[in-house]
Amino acid sequence: MDEDIAEILFTEEKIASIVRNMGRQISEDYRGKNLFMVSVLKGSLIFMADLMRAIDIPCSIDFLSVSSYGNGTVSSGEVRILKDLDSSLEGKDLLIVEDILDSGATLSFLLKNLEARRPASIRLCTFLDKPERRKVEIHPDYVGAEVPDKFIVGYGLDYAEKYRNLPYIGVLKPEIYV
Repeated sequence: MDEDIAEILFTEEKIASIVRNMGRQISEDYRGKNLFMVSVLKGSLIFMADLMRAIDIPCSIDFLSVSSYGNGTVSSGEVRILKDLDSSLEGKDLLIVEDILDSGATLSFLLKNLEARRPASIRLCTFLDKPERRKVEIHPDYVGAEVPDKFIVGYGLDYAEKYRNLPYIGVLKPEIYV
């Protein structure tokens, strides 16, 4: 898999440092609240696991699975919930945990859907932000790092269900997905 990577953007060590800092800030912001973290599968699974270990206050978790990419490299724009939450959100302080914020279409859809379930609050946490690809106005509350408009894999991010298990984040060589 390493030979398919054009460049490494974030090493394992850099990722760990970013996650620790995010966990510290979230712990501070949610102290005394009813933190309920929702991971958007599959991409955010690894980030969510690391982030919850970096948070030093009680929290609950659940998972959503949505689809807007299929096996492509660009969002289709059509968002479908494939796996819904197992728990009620009513009265909880919801933190949506995402791997990457790209066009914003998926998260915009999710925010509207989840707001209707009457949580006490909703915030958005994304490990990576790709603002130059934004098509929907959406502003995350917590961002690990901004990334360039390149096809990125590793640390949970995939291309056609591959590369998620890379311990770093890298740019996939274009000849792999063209």
